[in-house]
Amino acid sequence: MNQDAALALDLPRGGLYAVADGMGGHAAGELAANLALDTLSQQYLDGRAPPPERLAEAVQAANLAVLRHAVGEYVGMGTTLLALLVDRGAAIVAHVGDSRAYLLREGELHRLTDDHSWVAEQVRLGNLTEEEARHHQWRSVVSNALGGEERVRLELFGLPLRAGDRLLLCSDGLSGVVADPALLDLLLRPQTPDRVARALINAANDAGGPDNITAVVVDVLHDQRPPHYTLPVRQGDGPLYVDVLLSAQRGSSPLTYVLLILAYFTLLGVMLMPEYRVVIGLIGVTLLVGVVVAQRVTRARLGRPPPRPAPIRAAPAPGEPREARKPFS
Repeated sequence: MNQDAALALDLPRGGLYAVADGMGGHAAGELAANLALDTLSQQYLDGRAPPPERLAEAVQAANLAVLRHAVGEYVGMGTTLLALLVDRGAAIVAHVGDSRAYLLREGELHRLTDDHSWVAEQVRLGNLTEEEARHHQWRSVVSNALGGEERVRLELFGLPLRAGDRLLLCSDGLSGVVADPALLDLLLRPQTPDRVARALINAANDAGGPDNITAVVVDVLHDQRPPHYTLPVRQGDGPLYVDVLLSAQRGSSPLTYVLLILAYFTLLGVMLMPEYRVVIGLIGVTLLVGVVVAQRVTRARLGRPPPRPAPIRAAPAPGEPREARKPFS
């Protein structure tokens, strides 16, 4: 039974891409993976918050959807979730579990995510080597997944993109059997994303194909201006609860601190000099509006020239990626 699922959704300024690797018997893993991606895409499209917050909220909605369906024969089901949002000249990654994201840039392969698993933790502690972890009997035991608790724990971070970048999202059916040097060789091929994805899946099957294999390849064709918000910074403590991440994201902008300071001194001036409260209030409001307008003008200037059309070319493997598994080699 195939318990992987993939998403490739075109958006006006880029796209939303994701991989989910479900777990649980009686088709529970398949249900969890597809339910998570359906909810992720719908909640993101319906959201109104800035993209980083909207993506985190969509992951939380996916988590609740999986958790609430885990009843009866589906008790205990869960899924990993790795989502990549491409928005103009930036990418935002939301990560839960052990599916992986890679960036190929200027001939070098960079692994963007760390596995949320027991063996990955042992590697970080120095108790296992990467090769030992690859063959360990507990290599498939994840320490974090959707459906485990009401508040999801995730990593959320952003990075600027450049023309020529190639991104890979994959389940551990690929990364668990094809080593990084082989991934680099395959991703360096000057082929379309769908052909590269097919080559990656074939390589995993040639290496034994012990698990479902899903790969999504995204090519960045043009440079784009940066988005009009602060990219989330990766935290060094691993996955955090979604409410903690959202609080940090909403309060991390320098503009937030400037506005708070201006508002504080405006109120202080009104309290200390009430006879001038109208003048002080007008000055304070003018400064607040001026800061907001100046920031938007600056970002608009930094963003020139205007964005080119069709910045992203992306595709999963031909047909449905979730059907690419060992029995169909």
